[in-house]
Amino acid sequence: MKFVETFHLYPFLDTTVSLAAAFILGTLIGAERQYRQRTAGLRTNVLVAVGAAAFVDLAQRIAGSTEAVRVISYVVSGIGFLGAGVIMKEGMNVRGLNTAATLWCSAAVGACAGTDMVAEAALLTVFVLAGNTLLRPLVNMINRIPIDDRATEATYEVSVISSREAMPQLRDLLVERLELANYPVSDVVVADRGDDTVEIVATLVSTAVDPHEIEAVTDYLEQQKHVSNASWDGSTKD
Repeated sequence: MKFVETFHLYPFLDTTVSLAAAFILGTLIGAERQYRQRTAGLRTNVLVAVGAAAFVDLAQRIAGSTEAVRVISYVVSGIGFLGAGVIMKEGMNVRGLNTAATLWCSAAVGACAGTDMVAEAALLTVFVLAGNTLLRPLVNMINRIPIDDRATEATYEVSVISSREAMPQLRDLLVERLELANYPVSDVVVADRGDDTVEIVATLVSTAVDPHEIEAVTDYLEQQKHVSNASWDGSTKD
C-alpha cells in the first residue's frame, strides 16, 4: 500500500500542528468577520487559512522549501481571484474591499502555519484582528471630520447656462473671470440644452479652491444679460 510507504508519524504530527494552527487562527479572524455580518465570514476565513496551510505544507513535504515558496506565490495569486468575488460595486460605492483584504491575510496566516512558522502566524492574526477592530474608532473619528474644500484636491467645474447667441462672449467672460481669480481653466465644453439655450462648462486645473471665491465668480456671471443660471461643483479624484 502506498499509504504505508508515505506515512511517517513525525511529519504527520507536524502537518497536524500546522493545520490545527491555521484552523484556530482562521477561526479567530473569521469570528470577527462573522460578528460584523460580512460576506466572507467564519467558515470562509477558516477554509482559506487551512487550504493555504495544506498546500504549502504539502509542497514543503514533497519537494522542500524551494517548492513551498513557489506554491506560496500561487496561493497569493489564487486568493486574488477569490477576493475579487466578494467585491461589489453599488453605484459610485465599492463594498467588500476590507473583506477581500481580510481573506488575503487569512491566506498569509495559513501559509505561515503551513511552513511551521506558527508563532509568526499567531502574530499576524493579532495584527489582522487589530486592524479590523482597534482601528474602527479611528476610522469613524476621521469620517466625522468636516471636509475643508480649500484643502481638498478635486476636479471643479463652473457651469453657465445662457442663450446660444451670447455664448461666445459669455464663454470668454467665464474664462477671464476665473483666471482673474487665479483659477486657470483646463477645458471648456459647450453643450446644447435645446430651446436656443446652451450650457458652458469650464473645468478648472486640478487645485484646491476657496468656495467664496468661486461663488463670487458665479454670482457675477449670473448677473450678466442672457445668463439664466451659473453654478459650480466639485468631485474628488479618489
